[in-house]
Formats: sequence, structure tokens, C-alpha cells
Amino acid sequence: MSLPNVVFLDAETLDLESLDTQQLSDVDACLTLHQNTLPNDVVTRIESATAVLVNKVVLSAEALRQAPKLKYIGVTATGMNNIDLEYCKTNDIKVQNVQAYGTSSVAQHALTLLLNLATQFVHYQHDVKAGAWSESSHFCLLSHPVVELERMHAVIVGHGELGKRVEGLFKAMGMQVTIAGRPGRADDPRPSLSSLLPSADVVSLHCPLTQETDKLINAETLSLMKPNCFLINTARGGLVDEPALLGALKSKKIGGAGLDVLSVEPPPSDHILMQANLPNLLITPHNAWVGKCARQTLLDSAVNHLTQFLAQ
Repeated sequence: MSLPNVVFLDAETLDLESLDTQQLSDVDACLTLHQNTLPNDVVTRIESATAVLVNKVVLSAEALRQAPKLKYIGVTATGMNNIDLEYCKTNDIKVQNVQAYGTSSVAQHALTLLLNLATQFVHYQHDVKAGAWSESSHFCLLSHPVVELERMHAVIVGHGELGKRVEGLFKAMGMQVTIAGRPGRADDPRPSLSSLLPSADVVSLHCPLTQETDKLINAETLSLMKPNCFLINTARGGLVDEPALLGALKSKKIGGAGLDVLSVEPPPSDHILMQANLPNLLITPHNAWVGKCARQTLLDSAVNHLTQFLAQ
């Protein structure tokens, strides 16, 4: 009996060389690792596969139709918006993601973005390197306003394991935290996001990208925020209407934004937010999740799920 064909389409997203990959090597299958897969190569790489491991490569219905043997897609991430789930459901293809692997890493990053905005850390560090402190007439620099997070009101959107961890970190900083109701759910007893925004000093996004949450932060919701409010997004870029955010930041309708995700990744060099060069905007390259412990947990869980499927 021939071994099942398993293809990992974008192994470089996990930096396997830095991890313990013994479990992956022990999978009872014919395993092919591709460091990256371009859109034009997807069909040829999955057409004879029984199972696919994938992080961010798009698996459309059109591509999946060319893979008649495919029965399993293991997502080496939590989000599954790159996969046509409806096609998989109607064609008996099991899709399995990994949850809660990077809770500590992502929560830490969300807090880091907020602290950097609140303390103007990046700008003071730049001033020091530029010699401004050495040239100062007194012992410190006061050129950028710093705010204290204690007693501020944080609104969290998305209260799964990650949202709960961020809630704990915010409370440890002495912040008041409110959890917004799930967007699009009229039966959610929690207060709606729009009702909370006028009193929010921080809005932190930890929800999936769905029809209900697409461009959740838009011109209308941004207009409800206070001019000192910080927006943190470590979830999905599509949650934010980027042109609307750029306008709000330029006009100082909100205090600042810390983003680890954008709507297109990697972003083109002329992406409007990448080109903005605004003092109240911090962007990191979707690396909130990349702590080594988080990646090892992710790999181990994904391989365990795959092994369980192949054993059926």
C-alpha cells in the first residue's frame, strides 16, 4: 500500500530550522516541503496530494478542484480566510487549524505596541541616537508627550483565549477593561462596539476576519473615538479600513495606531500606511506570533492533527 502524499506549501513561514522537527519527520507519509509557493504553482503542487499543510497560501475553489485526492488541509495558523471553506465542506475536505498556540507571544506584542505608543518610545530612542539628549540644556528630553495607561479605559473586541490574556495584561497595568459584544450578533448581551467607542482610550482587536468584522474599524467607527484613543490590531488587516484610518491619523482624530497586520501581506512598497511616515503610527511585520515557543507549539499541534487524520 502506497503512503499518502503530504505537501507543505509554505514551510519557511515557520522557520523549521530553528525548531524541533522530529515529529514532522516521523509522519507516516511521503512528505514534500516547499519553502514557499507562488499562486501559479499551487495547482501543480497539490494535484496529487492527500493532505496539505499551509499557512498563508491561498487555496481557492478553482485550485482545489484540480486536487481530486485531497482530503485534508492542515492550517499552520488560526485564521482560515485564505481557504475556500464552502468548497471544502461540500467536497468532504477536512480543514483543521491550530488555536491558542501563540497566546503569550501575541498578547505580549499587543501590549508592546500600546506601550510604545503611550511612551513615545520609538521617537525618544531616535532622539537619543540623533544626539538630542547629549545636546539638551537639562537632564532629560520632554519633546514628545507621554501618557500613563493606569485608569484608562480599554475596549477589547474578541474575547477568546487571546482576548482574555490581553485583558489580564491591561488590568495588570491598572486599566479599566470592557469587552465589546460580538459584531453582527444582536443576541450578545455585552455592549456594542459603537456604544463603547466614545469612552475608549484604547481599542484592541482580537477577533477573526468575517463578513461581520470586515472593515469593522471604518470612517464611522473612527469618528466615534476620542482624539487620544489608541487602536491596536494584532488580528487581521482586513478588520480596518486603511484609507479611513490614514485620514483619522493625519487629522489627529485618534491618538495613534499600532498595527501588526495589513490588508495585503507582504504589503507593496507603495502601501498607503507604509508610505505615511506618521509619528502616531507604528507598524510591525505580522510577527506578533513568531516567538520560538509559539512556533514550536504550532508545529507540534499541526503535526498531531495531521497524524490523527492519517491514522483514520
